[in-house]
Formats: sequence, C-alpha cells, structure tokens
Amino acid sequence: MEIEQHIWGVTSEGEAVVLYTMRSAAGAEVRLCNIGASVVSVRVPDRDGRLADVALGYRDFADYFGDPCSCGKIIGRTTGCISYGRMTIDAEEFRLDCNAMAGHCDGGAKGFANRLWECRVETDRVVMSLLSEEGDQGYPGTLRTEVAFDFDEEHALEITYAAQADRKTPVDLSHRIFWNLGGETGGSVLGHELRLEAARLVECDERTIPTGRLLDGADRFAAWHPLAEETTPEALMRLRGDETFALTQWRRNILARVGELRDPKSGRRLELLSSQPCVTLCRGGRLGGGSPVGKSGARYADFDGAALVCSGYPDAVNRPEFPSSLLEAGAIYRQKTVYRFGTF
Repeated sequence: MEIEQHIWGVTSEGEAVVLYTMRSAAGAEVRLCNIGASVVSVRVPDRDGRLADVALGYRDFADYFGDPCSCGKIIGRTTGCISYGRMTIDAEEFRLDCNAMAGHCDGGAKGFANRLWECRVETDRVVMSLLSEEGDQGYPGTLRTEVAFDFDEEHALEITYAAQADRKTPVDLSHRIFWNLGGETGGSVLGHELRLEAARLVECDERTIPTGRLLDGADRFAAWHPLAEETTPEALMRLRGDETFALTQWRRNILARVGELRDPKSGRRLELLSSQPCVTLCRGGRLGGGSPVGKSGARYADFDGAALVCSGYPDAVNRPEFPSSLLEAGAIYRQKTVYRFGTF
C-alpha cells in the first residue's frame, strides 16, 4: 500500500491542512483530510474495471469547515441527538450545546467534524488524533481520541476508533460518508438497492427525539430493496428524514455484518461491517440545501448520495433501555467500521 501526503492548504491561523492518498497496486485509492478526519474520496472499479470516485466531497479544503451535511467527516463526541441538550451522569446534570430541533446533535456546532486533527502515517495506515478538553460543548471530562484508517488490496476501507477520558462521559464516534456507487457525479442514488441485517426501527417523535421504543416493520430491507419506491414530490419529502435501524446481529465488541448497498448500473457494491448496534440511513435529501461546490465543480443535488452511519443508539445517555454510551474514566473506547467494495 502506497501512501502519499501533501499540504492541501493553510488555515487562517497558519495550520496545515494535509491530504493523504492511500493507493493500492491496482490503482484504487482513498483520500483523507485532517479537517474532521474526513474521507474526501474513494476510487474503486466498476464491473468493467473502470475506476471512479464513489464518495461525495468538496473541491476546496475550506468548505470542510462548518458544512451543513458534514460530508465525509467524523461525528463526535456523540452521534445523533441528546434530547434537549441535557443529560444526568451520577446525579450531576450537564447542559450541552444545542444546535438542532432535538437539542444537541452530532456533537454540537463545534463538534469533532469541524476540528483540525493531528495526523501521522504509521507504516501502511493513517492515524488522526484529537484532544477534547473538559467542558468542550458542555461535555464532562477531557477526552483523547484516535482514528486509524486502513485500506487494503482487496478494496476494504477500515476505520478504527479509540478514545479515553479522565472522567465518565458519553462517547459514540462514527463517520457520515455519502456514497454514490455510480460515481460522485452520477446523479440520484434512489435507484441504488439496499439490504440490511435489521428488523426494527428506532422510533422518534416529531422533534426527532427517540421515544425509547423499537418498531417492527424495518424488514423491508431484509431482501434487496431500492432506496425509493416512489419519486413523487410527497414521497421525496418523506425521504428527506433519516431512519435509524437496530441491527439484529449486534454483539458487544464483535465486528458483524450490517448490510450491503449496490448500484445495478455500474455493478459496484459496498458491503458494510461494524461493531456498533445501529445504522442510520440518510438518503441525502438535504444535500442540495446550500452544500459547498463538489469536487467536480458543481453543487450536489438532493439524493445525489446516501450515507449509512454506524453508531450507538441515539440519546442512549438518557435512555436506560438502550445500551449505554457512557465511557468510564480510564477505560478504552473501541469501535470499528469496514467498507468493503466489490462488484456483481
């Protein structure tokens, strides 16, 4: 595995923005950026061997700061919502930065996605690290986080998350990478087909706050199913919202199959594995709402990419019926997600 690095730009504070390219012997490659520990591009072959970039991303490095969709970037300290920005840990109440209708969402307005990470190459992998201090976005404890990226000759991108805190605090790290297996300029992904190892949905109220209940009926993705059956204006409006699925094969600390996304036109497929208990499907229904200019010089439209975000249960810190997101002081947080590309 060949790894190249160069300076993509310099921030207004004089800090270097680094772009890494991990390239296989066959020419497939992954590009990473230390703004938000971002996956900038993924070039893999289609059924005829033609390489194309299948991850959405931006042309200019500065657009990775504060973009509304957090395209390709890490989410942290926590993924999803913490209802009303409030949580109680060991009888002490904490108030977090509120940045969404549900309260605190995806780590807050100045969460991990909008930070410049330290970065280094370790033999054949890229490792990025971040120090989040006590009180950051309202969270208790100082948290040290590392994210390692591996890309192999079989076209599998593996992301490993590790963290440690000096005080009990919730931690739930993930990435929001928008995929278009027809190529990042390929237009709508609603014709992509999805299969998931899930039978239940996390129920949310009108403010997108989890109720604590799991709903049956998510087994529509038990077999191959298009991301959209209808494309009427009313149907597209419904598809703008995210859906969080509880995974049937989840076992704590075990890497398990989540599902598979495929594009009938190009023949590319993406197999997803994770040690996390949930996956959130985002069909990209808000990509057209002011996203920066894409890598090819045009802005993305709604539904030009779909994300499958592997994470813990949303609002788990306030929901004892869900597996806990709390990390004890001194304990090590570890999670892994694997994106394995192939053809059919």
